[in-house]
Amino acid sequence: MLKKTALYKNHIDLKAKMVPFAGWEMPVFYPAGIIAEHKAVRSSCGVFDVGHMGLINIKPQTSNIKKAEEFLNKIGTNDVSKLIDFSCQYSVLCNEQGGVVDDVLIYKLIDHYIVVVNASNTDKVLAWLSSHAQDIEIEHLLDMSILAVQGPRSLDVIEELFGEEFGFNVLKRNNFLQVGNILVSRTGYTGEDGFELFIPLEEIEIIWDKVVEMKVQPCGLGARDTLRMEAAYPLYGHEYDEKTTPLDAGYSWAVKFGKGEFIGSKALSKEKEAGPKKRLVGVVLSEKNVPREGFKLFNGGAEPIGEITSGTFSPTLEKPIGLAYINNSCHEKNISVEVRGRRVAGEIVTLPFYKHS
Repeated sequence: MLKKTALYKNHIDLKAKMVPFAGWEMPVFYPAGIIAEHKAVRSSCGVFDVGHMGLINIKPQTSNIKKAEEFLNKIGTNDVSKLIDFSCQYSVLCNEQGGVVDDVLIYKLIDHYIVVVNASNTDKVLAWLSSHAQDIEIEHLLDMSILAVQGPRSLDVIEELFGEEFGFNVLKRNNFLQVGNILVSRTGYTGEDGFELFIPLEEIEIIWDKVVEMKVQPCGLGARDTLRMEAAYPLYGHEYDEKTTPLDAGYSWAVKFGKGEFIGSKALSKEKEAGPKKRLVGVVLSEKNVPREGFKLFNGGAEPIGEITSGTFSPTLEKPIGLAYINNSCHEKNISVEVRGRRVAGEIVTLPFYKHS
């Protein structure tokens, strides 16, 4: 049976199209449609129910927060010691071969950490963390959910929601504030400025309704995907999997070899020295054929040079775009993508496709 977020009834009342996603029943779009939702986030503001994401509490069994820091440094690629209270960082959990178990956000509070994991990987990551934990409490947080308020108008919405006195206007990216029992984080997955709200379940409907009443566009998974693709953010199961490394995906900045050994560090160190065999690139097609996952890339020869991992029609660029892995030895700009037996001309472009001003 599919799980439902605390806002399921709200989505039904708003006439959202619901679909199965990662074991959850989620809105894919509302009556306005994916393109309208996408453009609302790029030009004004949109709100997303992100209640399907996994929230995991990491706390030392003693009062020594350093134990939790050491644990997170052992199991992730980034350096958690660089976090200050009420800040967060992107990190990647790798297996011994350097493949990705999941990519996560780690939030540091005064006496514990919260790790946000992909919905499809929550059970896997919980088991994986537990198998490596010593003197660490690992708790699946089931009494809290997340809303994402994204877009150029998001600051105005948050200030109207909670008040200007909290200083949201000077809150830096990847930092957060505690407002009562709600965490307000300046983060997001859209390529725009925005905030993610960690809210107790008993209050989530109230906050959602208030935001929607401010004429903020409700957005579903469809717009979330087109927005993250324009910003070239990876999605697990597409750009990441257990055979793909963060170095392949161009996320070497989140791999801190200088902090000491961590799970996968030996394999990643060897890959860094030899150089990745593949790299993630952006592809734009010349015709209105959307490149889909698994479509092959060519540079004139009979053998493919790569494969599309995610593809969509970009509402901002008004062109078909795709993310793809290609052989690292290939440096051609002009390529073609095989679409239903026909090769369609395209080019490799610098990522991201879109960057907000």
